[in-house]
Parts: sequence; structure tokens; C-alpha cells
Amino acid sequence: MRQLDLFGPPNQAALEQAEYCNIQPVGKRRDGGTRYWCLTHKADATAKFGRPAIECRAAQLPPILPHEILDLDLDHYPGGVGLWGAVPPVYDTTRLPLDFGIHVHARRESDGPKDIDATYRAVRLMGHQLPTEGLLISEIDAVYYMVSSVFGFDMRDVRCTYCGYPHLDKDWFSIHPHSRHLCAGCGKYFRDSVVGIGNPIRATQETLELVSRKPVQAAKVLSLLQSEYPGGIQVWGSNAAIIWCSEKTEEEGIHVHAYKADGEIANPDDTFSAVEIDGLRLDPAMVRTLMAQNSLPHLEARVVPLKCNRCGGMEFSCSEQAFTPVAGRFCSKCQGELIGPTRLRRTIGNPLIATLEQLAASAPRPPQKHATSLLPEAL
Repeated sequence: MRQLDLFGPPNQAALEQAEYCNIQPVGKRRDGGTRYWCLTHKADATAKFGRPAIECRAAQLPPILPHEILDLDLDHYPGGVGLWGAVPPVYDTTRLPLDFGIHVHARRESDGPKDIDATYRAVRLMGHQLPTEGLLISEIDAVYYMVSSVFGFDMRDVRCTYCGYPHLDKDWFSIHPHSRHLCAGCGKYFRDSVVGIGNPIRATQETLELVSRKPVQAAKVLSLLQSEYPGGIQVWGSNAAIIWCSEKTEEEGIHVHAYKADGEIANPDDTFSAVEIDGLRLDPAMVRTLMAQNSLPHLEARVVPLKCNRCGGMEFSCSEQAFTPVAGRFCSKCQGELIGPTRLRRTIGNPLIATLEQLAASAPRPPQKHATSLLPEAL
């Protein structure tokens, strides 16, 4: 399975630097067959019938090149630094490329302009509090940190008991706490002493001794018409920062970019507590939830608008139901049967999808469909 869509056209230099797989047997499967693991790309390499694959499932991923890594010295930005997992917007009528990875804001002065406002595939944090070689945060760590935090799960620093490799729980595992993990470093299963979710970012946060502060609701509101922004509109839900080093309090709500024309700077480019587009109100909780749902490969096509056949209301699946597809859902208000637009029996309800379809019908041009091609990790 190729994942090149995530990063755009294959970079020739990246392909030239790609390393050959080092496929080794690492244990037994449930059916008694042999499991194979690629120690180069840290990925499964088991083919059908328990045979070694020609290449592992991650062999075609372009490696992160040196120029795609930001060396960020926290001591150089006393005005504040913020890092977030960057994923596709839930609505995008621009023609801009996919912005995926780690989005960085850095200021030398608290009330000054952003010296850095860009997205990178990896960030190496440096500073007096950190080791000389710095601490590296990768794009995949950042994306699944966003997913776990949006659904309210705490993460912890989990290390393989065999090789000490830092563990990242992805896809299904990023939203289901567990104690048995599959190490990406050596390919072996190991048990942690605590039931939880592993993410290497927690070790960085602990090293920096960051004080957790709950974001406050954004003060601004926004109402706009798509016809006034022919360059396009992008909409994201806010998510808690991976790293937040600032005297200011982080804001939450709906983040919007709007362009008067292609190639111009976004204006507005801000976070709002309430957003109305073409008279349609966007719910911040629904936007934030859909953004996380779209980042879980095993939920593909299962998040739909569910309508009650009795009261006509639209169902918003919350808490555990927001990431657990089930059959035979019933309205939380009147217990009527919920009907979806697809034949899939196991689904999740999010009314925002119907709202975005209405916006697309009146948009100056059709929205982009960003294909991240994140690999599924479900059991």
C-alpha cells in the first residue's frame, strides 16, 4: 500500500535515499505462522500464508529529509512557541497543497509578529532544558497526539521492554487504552505496567516540565460569504497544542483561513468561538470531532449524517460513540431509528457532514478531497 499521496509527488532525492528493507522473523502469529518485521522502516513485512513479504508496508514512504526538519531553539523565542498536529481541514475550497505534519508558531516578543508560521514534517526542539542533541518530534507523533487529545485520552511515555524503543499508538490504538503493545523498533509484543496510550511526545513534555493549562474559548466570532472569497476557505477545529510555551493562554474554537484570491495571504487567519458561512452555523465540537475522525483510517466512510425517522433530528455521536461504529443506532432525544445515507450498517453520526455538503453546493468551486493515506492499524 503506497502512502505517497500524503506528501505529494515522490521527491526524487527522497526515493534515492530510501533504504532497503531488513526483514526478519520476530515471532509467531495467532494461527501459528511466522511474523516478519522490517527493522529498517519499523513496519510489518508479513505476506500471505506467513511468508516474508518482498518489501514491508512502509517501504514506499518517502523518508523525512534534513530540509524537512525544523531545528527550533526554544531559548531564541522568549515570546512563545506553539506546536500542533497539522491535518487536512474539514472544508477546503482553496487550491493549496495539503498542509500535513507539525504546525509551528514562534515569537521573539509576546505581542510581536510570528517569526515562524509554517508546517514541517518533523521538529527538533533544542534549548537549555533539553539534551545537547535535542528532542525530535515527528509528524505521525503529532497527528495521533491530536487524535487522542480530541477524544479526551491522556497519553504516557511507553518504552519497549525488549529494546527500549519509544512507542506510538496509532489509528485504533490511539483511542483505545491497552497494556499489550507491538513495538515498531523490534517488532515484538510487550506489556506495559499500566493500561494506557503511548505517545513519545509525552517524554518531551515531561522533560520541558510544561504546566498544563486548559485553553480558553476564543473571543472573536466570524460571519462570511463564500462568494466574497473566490480564493477559497479552509476550516479546522482547534486542538490542544503539543508544546505551548507562552505567557498567553491558548484559545480554542474554529480556525479559519479565507482568501480573496489565489496566491494572496489569508485574511482572516484566526480562531473564532462561533463561525457562520453563507448563513450556516458551524458547531465547534462537531468540527473538532470530525477533524479527528478523518484522521483515523479505520473509520473511513463510517462517519455520516444520521437522521431520526421519528423526530427528524440529526444525531451527533459523542464520547465513546464518536469513534465506535455500531449498527442499529437510535436517536438520543426520542429513541427513533437513525437512518444514514450509506448501506454501511456500522456508522457514526456527525451532522457537520450534511452542513458541509450544503456549503459545497453554493461554493464558487468544489472543495478539495485531501487523501492522507494514513495506514490502518486496527486489529
